[in-house]
Parts: sequence; C-alpha cells; structure tokens
Amino acid sequence: MDLDIGCSFVFEAAVPVHAVMLFEPHSTELDRVIDSRLETSSHGALPPSSTYVDSYGNRCRRITLNDGETTVRFLARVNVGEDQDETLENADLTAPQDLPDDVLSFLMPSRYCESDQVADLAWSTFGTIESGWARVQAVCDWVHDRTTFQYGSSSPGYSALSILERRVGVCRDFTHLAIALCRSVNIPARYVFGYLPDIGVPDPGTPMDFCAWMEVFLDGRWFTFDPRNNQHRIGRVVIGRGRDAADVAMVTSFGQVEMIGMTVRAEVGSGPSWTDVTRLDVTNSA
Repeated sequence: MDLDIGCSFVFEAAVPVHAVMLFEPHSTELDRVIDSRLETSSHGALPPSSTYVDSYGNRCRRITLNDGETTVRFLARVNVGEDQDETLENADLTAPQDLPDDVLSFLMPSRYCESDQVADLAWSTFGTIESGWARVQAVCDWVHDRTTFQYGSSSPGYSALSILERRVGVCRDFTHLAIALCRSVNIPARYVFGYLPDIGVPDPGTPMDFCAWMEVFLDGRWFTFDPRNNQHRIGRVVIGRGRDAADVAMVTSFGQVEMIGMTVRAEVGSGPSWTDVTRLDVTNSA
C-alpha cells in the first residue's frame, strides 16, 4: 500500500536564521520511499539546504531561513505494509546485563522522562505484573486511562512528571510518561515521532498532525506501543527516534523565528499526480 505523506511550514523571521528540521523519513525507512520532493520559497533565493544523519539515525535537514516569510514544503510517497503494529504477547524482558550497549541508554533517565523520580510509583503499580509484553501493555493502559487528550494543553517544557501531575496533554506527553514508567521497571523505551494515517479508524474530524509513540525493547528487538491511542495501527512512517522529544525536535532554530503555519498530510496514495507540489496544502493553520 502506498501512502502520500508530507508537511508544510511557514516561518517568519526578522533576519536570516539557520535551523535544523526533522520531517523526512528516518534512515531505516529509506528502502520504502518511492519518491520525494522538497520545495522552499521566499522573497529571495535561499541558500542550498543539506542533510546529515545523527547518532540515532535521524535524517536532519539544515536550512537557512530568509528574513521575512519562508515556506518549506515536503512530500513523499512511501510503501507501507497493510498489517497493524506487530503483536507478540509472549515477548519477554531482557535483563539489563544482557542488553546491547546501544540499548542500555534507553533505560536511563532523560530530560523529559524522569524515570528515577517515578520508580516508586512504577514498581508499586506494575512490579507484580508479569515482566515483558504484559507489563508494557499495563503501563500503556494506565497512562491512557488516566490522561486526557486535549489539543493546546501542552507546553515544550512539560515532562513526564508534569503530565503525571496535570493528567492532560497531547501524544508527546502520553509517550513521555509511558517511557518513564517503562524505564523505571527496567524496560528500555525510546521516543518516536512520525506520520500516522487514519487507516482502519474513524476520522477524528481534526486537522492531521505529527504523532508520537514509543518503542520498547523485548526479546532482543524493538516493538511499537502507542499509549495515546492505545491501539495497534496501520501505516506508521518514522521520522525520528531518540531518548525523548529533545532528541527529535521538529524545528531547532539558532535565532528568533516564528512558525506562523503548519500542515501535515498522511493518507493512502491518490494517483500518479502526487509529485505536483501545488497539491501540498500550505494554508496558514495554527
């Protein structure tokens, strides 16, 4: 099944500002990308952009935004499977001493996932549940049932502790809290964000946005869990992975810039004309 994914950003700056952006499929997704297109526009010519791959395999786009208004548009067609996220209910915990070196860091506390500070809660709530898949699902159920999803309720400064206290947030917040709880009970967990189409689920009736979920390491490999939706989904396309949202910021600017518009697209491919960049919606939606 082919998906059309993409996004557009409209920025405004008083002076030229350099930025790093994440919106392109992760390096592990490249074999599924059929084609892609990037377009930038401004009142004057923009310097050429470039990409690099960071230590987590994220494809990072370096771009200098002109003074005034700049639009960045991206569109890709990606082939995805028609199956839901993999389920393996007998997947078991890997003991810390047996974890690969590159996985061990996902047991550690991080900026937005203070696993050391929620350890007592995690062990008292989930410690008696069978380790492995059942324990991770119990964490997701707990976070999903006790946290209200509400657009506009979050802040870049909110962490797992913030959401534990406030009990309201967006998908990023659900994910940070679930990651912190998993790490507290020795289950490696990492933050993931990307494109998630509404396939096999009711249309939520709201503008599409990037989505955040987590991956946990069980039985020697990573599995997808989604504490916000708490259901297995079809068609995820990963953009970024890291310890938490600090590692995969959508936009990092080295100077003052305002994002005055953003749209996101992820839907089943609609035909060969997908490469026409004029199809990209760049309406200034907050």
